[in-house]
Amino acid sequence: MTQNMSFLRNFFLYKCLFALTFWNHVSLSVEDELFTSVSNNFPEVGSNQKIKSLPLLYAKSNQSKADSNFDWIVIQNTTESLSLSEITNHNVKKLVGLLSNFRQESRLQNLKLTNVSVDWTALMDVFQTVWHSSIEYFNISNVTQLSDIEHYDFDYSGTSMKAFTMKKMQLTDLYFIQNDLYRIFADMNIADMTIADSDMIHMLCPSSKSPFRYLNFLKNDLTDFLFQKCDNLLQLETLILQKNKFESLRKVSFMTSLMKSLKYLDMSNNLLRHDGADVQCQWAESLSELDLSSNQLADAVFECLPVNVKKLSLQNNQISHVPRGMAELKSLEELNLASNRLADLPGCSGFTSLQFLNVEMNLILTPSADFFQSCPRVRELQAGHNPFKCSCELQAFIGLERQSGGRLFGWPAAYVCEYPEGLRGTELKGFHLSQLACNTTLLLVTALLLTLVLVAAVAFLCIYLDVPWYVRMTWQWTQTKRRAWHNPPGDQGPVLQFHAFISYSERDSLWVKNELIPNLEKGEGCVQLCQHERDFIPGKSIVENIINCIEKSYKSIFVLSPNFVQSEWCHYELYFAHHKLFSENSNSLILILLEPIPPYLIPARYHKLKALMAKRTYLEWPKERSKRALFWANLRAAISINLSKADENWCEETD
Repeated sequence: MTQNMSFLRNFFLYKCLFALTFWNHVSLSVEDELFTSVSNNFPEVGSNQKIKSLPLLYAKSNQSKADSNFDWIVIQNTTESLSLSEITNHNVKKLVGLLSNFRQESRLQNLKLTNVSVDWTALMDVFQTVWHSSIEYFNISNVTQLSDIEHYDFDYSGTSMKAFTMKKMQLTDLYFIQNDLYRIFADMNIADMTIADSDMIHMLCPSSKSPFRYLNFLKNDLTDFLFQKCDNLLQLETLILQKNKFESLRKVSFMTSLMKSLKYLDMSNNLLRHDGADVQCQWAESLSELDLSSNQLADAVFECLPVNVKKLSLQNNQISHVPRGMAELKSLEELNLASNRLADLPGCSGFTSLQFLNVEMNLILTPSADFFQSCPRVRELQAGHNPFKCSCELQAFIGLERQSGGRLFGWPAAYVCEYPEGLRGTELKGFHLSQLACNTTLLLVTALLLTLVLVAAVAFLCIYLDVPWYVRMTWQWTQTKRRAWHNPPGDQGPVLQFHAFISYSERDSLWVKNELIPNLEKGEGCVQLCQHERDFIPGKSIVENIINCIEKSYKSIFVLSPNFVQSEWCHYELYFAHHKLFSENSNSLILILLEPIPPYLIPARYHKLKALMAKRTYLEWPKERSKRALFWANLRAAISINLSKADENWCEETD
């Protein structure tokens, strides 16, 4: 039994070794046959050479130029990728012959051709050859078509192609049948196609259900007529129409309405407008990402947006505000409104699921502080690079940053004061105003309290200093002077008629009548006195009589006593006499202290009296009779003045 098992194991090993040797021999034979075929077509490659890449004559650099039999430049040459440049009518047939060797079982997957200048038919031959090769990704750029465009029966069957890219194609034939050109590309049975920067003005709808999932027509001249009523793009998921000439947003929406699988649409850098017409927009329900940046859209754009969109870019348009009452975009998560004309942060009444908002580079001076309250789901707000006005209104927004937990993108560098000019360039982070300066209610209450305190203080001082009384006296003085200025011509005004005016309290009138007047008006050195009971002019006001008597008297005698300081009229007389003292710079006041006056009895308004008694010498009425003669002599000496002859005669008449 053991010998049988050993025999079977050895027999199995011999069979495996034989099989490996046989397949190795077959593989080498096939490889020799393939490269011998290539060598026969391209004699510059030796027939006895076995190569694993395309023929290169100059191997010193990655970019080599073939000899005159090829005239193209090899940019890249590997087992899976080939890149050639400078394809012309002279070498295009050799290129077709070369590419025809790469059948679908070949390892070559990537082909790139640049600087291609050939006839239309030759270009289509290249396309057709590539279509039936192993190439999956075909990129051709800088293409110049030299001859007239003619009908070409293109065979789309049996291809390995997945993606086709053509950039910068130039047509020299300006008069051609659209089907001859656009049908070639419209009916390509591949997933991805890009035709960019080629001044293409139109593209036909595929003639049957198309496998296109990705279409990129960047930087062409396509218009609103593209794919209208086209129902054969049911699998299309991504459509890029950036930098074309679309004008109507409503027509763009109709274009997408039949694209049942469309998820991403790029319409940026066009001429799109929307006037808010009565016709409703119809977008593909599957559309979740829409780029409408760099167009001419205004506020009405919010009336024409896909209801299921999740990511929306309206950057660099003419939007001034997000209108209320717009259709809700309940699925919208990301909104870009940068570089518009917004004056404030938009609310989220129409964007209940919004998570990211970009409003940079708008005209926002003072953003709303309640933004995160109205938009609780927003995780990131980009509001920098706006012309912020650093004022009290901005304080709340600055406080919002502290509460947002880092949801303000770009803080603090992107948030800088623009107004007022004195704060330009100051970061909002470092801007601060006191609560009193920014709280209007608090400011008004504080101002009111300060005003009340000030008024109370002024009122107290006025009462304490008897300001109303002084104002009233000043008014009386002014009125009297005004009447004096309007006297008839020839009136010289008041002249000195009396030696002295007597000011006293009625309670001290007995002393004045029994002692002062008899001793001064009679006897040697007659003194003419002005007494209110005798010399006031009837019909005139008391104040006017007081002023006139003081002005007509050389001196003013004040009989001081506790009764004097209690008299209102005595205060008037003292005020006007004191005014004359300073206005005429004269020494006209004579103070007689009839009775001692305790300081506490002198009212505050008699501060002038206190000052006079402190600075001027006064005569005190002696209680001893022996000293009264000296008192009268001193008083006469103080009054001493020579009056006119008429006044002296008056003294004689009095005697």
